Amino acid sequence: MPSTTFQTIARIAEEEHRCDPALLRPDVALADLGLDSLALMEFIFSVEDALKLRLPEDRLDPREAGITLGDLCDAIDAHMAQLAGSAGMPAHA
Repeated sequence: MPSTTFQTIARIAEEEHRCDPALLRPDVALADLGLDSLALMEFIFSVEDALKLRLPEDRLDPREAGITLGDLCDAIDAHMAQLAGSAGMPAHA
């Protein structure tokens, strides 16, 4: 069963960016969604807005060749876990 993060990504791709639902699988490359470079960045921003986060480019650059929907999902889940873990850490002076 797909993760909640993946379901969110797939919903945004289909509903907001008109991607073919048959392509919304973890193994499909972002480049294969039929989005030009501007639409791809808008898609990423839509996902970030829906999940209320900003994904650092050093964690995953969606313009990089071969990045899949699963890679995007994994990067988001890892970033969210890191944020959750650091939320309990005291701030450094």
